[in-house]
Amino acid sequence: MPNQFLENEKFDLRPPSGSVLMSTHPAKILILHGSLRAKSFSRMLAKEVERILVHMGAEVRHFDPTGLPMFDQDSFEHPKVKELRELSVWSEGHAWVSPEMHGNISGVMKNQIDWIPLSIGAVRPTQGRTLAVLEVSGGSQSFNAVNTLRVLGRWMRMITIPNQSSVAQAYNEFNDDGTMKASSYRDRVVDVMEELLRITYLTRDVRDFLVDRYSERKEQKIKVDLAKI
Repeated sequence: MPNQFLENEKFDLRPPSGSVLMSTHPAKILILHGSLRAKSFSRMLAKEVERILVHMGAEVRHFDPTGLPMFDQDSFEHPKVKELRELSVWSEGHAWVSPEMHGNISGVMKNQIDWIPLSIGAVRPTQGRTLAVLEVSGGSQSFNAVNTLRVLGRWMRMITIPNQSSVAQAYNEFNDDGTMKASSYRDRVVDVMEELLRITYLTRDVRDFLVDRYSERKEQKIKVDLAKI
């Protein structure tokens, strides 16, 4: 059964009125999960994350990795590749949910991240966006997958929030209908999503400022100067 406390809880996570931040629309969050199985625990946790975020007032898109080709630096026009990249451009924040496989993230998870570039011309699909990382495992609690996701998020120049979730022995944590059982694990997931939205609201209007770099400005000036020659 759903956690009744959450269902009865009211969430108002946007900055107070009168702040310098201008945007008032719901946060746009993209969810990625790391399995192709219809009843995988990473998919179940991702769906739980989606329900929680919607309850908190976010606008959510959940990408299904089924049919996404293996990263090959060539299939840019594939419909699933274009869908994933367009969703990342649309987003203001991400939630990544991976199973832990052999002490690391799954290949399905890494493949999705590989297909999202740092930039597409002047467009930056990940830079300055917020990121929450979560994992499920079949054994005792581990943080190998979320640690790897943090490394990838940093490399993608995302704002990875401090909190994270690792659901151990995931086969014990979900109901038959796929919803997550009331537990400290689910409470932690709620905490993580709450923090994700708060930091998204605080940073989305200054995203370009946060990723502005001296080295890139210098490189761009050199290109402009050369074009004048």
